[in-house]
Amino acid sequence: MKQELFRGYSPDAEKPLASYGVLMTVFSGLAGAFAAWFSRSGRALPDRMEARDLALLTVASHKAARLISKDKVTSAVRAPFAEYQGSAGPGEVSEKPRGRGLRRVIGELLVCPYCLGMWTSAALTAGLLVAPRFTRWMSSVLVMFFGADVLQIAYKKAEDTL
Repeated sequence: MKQELFRGYSPDAEKPLASYGVLMTVFSGLAGAFAAWFSRSGRALPDRMEARDLALLTVASHKAARLISKDKVTSAVRAPFAEYQGSAGPGEVSEKPRGRGLRRVIGELLVCPYCLGMWTSAALTAGLLVAPRFTRWMSSVLVMFFGADVLQIAYKKAEDTL
């Protein structure tokens, strides 16, 4: 049944569509479980997110996704699902997913900062709802880390042009 359902989608390259479905189900299940727990907790959802929190969490989510997907130190997290390809700039590595099925799909998620963005954004938003002080503190650390990266790159660029 599964084969027939997905047949013809990508005749030239195998796509692990069922495994993508598993990952989407996991994300949706976690989001749904959080929403149910949050509702039962008696906490109230804010009417809107403040602009400063939106900006803070946006930059923090970007940095968290990049940290998970590209940083040399977090290679240990990706290693079961990815294959090292080489250096990718200051403190970063290039990797490609490995394996088949769910292992490959997890690898695709873990080496892609764009793909991880939804997960990091959801986690930070949930954190803001449950533990706003800690989430703002941790997000501030990530934003400062991002700023330090930008300054390092600008400094190096300035050095190279002088």
